[in-house]
Amino acid sequence: MRLTPHMAVMQAAAQKAARSLVRDFSEVEQLQVSIKGPGDFVSQADLRAEATLREELEHARPGYAFLMEESGASGSDNWTWRWIVDPLDGTTNFLHGIPHWAISIGLQRRHEDGTLEMMAGLVYNPIANEMFWTEKGMGVFLNNERRLRVSSRRKLSEALFGTGIPFAKASEERIAAFGRTLGALMPKVAGIRRFGAAALDLAWVAAGRFDGFWEFGLKPWDCAAGLLMVREAGGYVTDETGHDLTDIDGDVNIIAANPYFHGPLKDLVAAALKQSGQ
Repeated sequence: MRLTPHMAVMQAAAQKAARSLVRDFSEVEQLQVSIKGPGDFVSQADLRAEATLREELEHARPGYAFLMEESGASGSDNWTWRWIVDPLDGTTNFLHGIPHWAISIGLQRRHEDGTLEMMAGLVYNPIANEMFWTEKGMGVFLNNERRLRVSSRRKLSEALFGTGIPFAKASEERIAAFGRTLGALMPKVAGIRRFGAAALDLAWVAAGRFDGFWEFGLKPWDCAAGLLMVREAGGYVTDETGHDLTDIDGDVNIIAANPYFHGPLKDLVAAALKQSGQ
């Protein structure tokens, strides 16, 4: 499949960064690891991958701004295009030798009226050799071969959902809201999974592997690429109020699902947050 210039740049950058990550993953016990906070780790592998991605993307598109997990925002305040990058989504999995982690790259545009819009996204799991990618209006693809669609299931009793479980640094209110959502949903569905990499969770919704996904307090780099994927695959992505998140620029609560399950899941999450005082 012939790639657009933007997507060719994104895929080449991800593949180059992945080579060092795969080498580090094979020697995970020898990595130097520092602790940023409870349950929130950063490794030398993470930092090296981010440096590689920045170098490759900046070389190909000088003048584009960046929003990156480790180094934060950089570039002109008046940017028109911005890369939103997570060099290693699923760091905790990586550091425990669990082969479920990914590189996530999103491309955001700021229009003349100041509105923000996601234009392209890539989520790459090199261990599984799965590269999910999308561009606005073009659909979602896996490995430049197969077009993806969200699932067509309509019965909650047959549905499989993904989620992110709050960990040590989460507020008591957020933990309570998660527990209420989980308690309300569990008796109605076929299963709920927590794999620890939100970028891949959203890509899996786009691929029809999950019928839906929710998580609280995600950062833009966790979900920018995946949000566009779900929409381009025929699904819906909003926060609990129904805002469609096309203008993502800060922490968000995510409810993503196929057209049949998005409404019920959103209502459950909204009720749980309200009852928990959020």
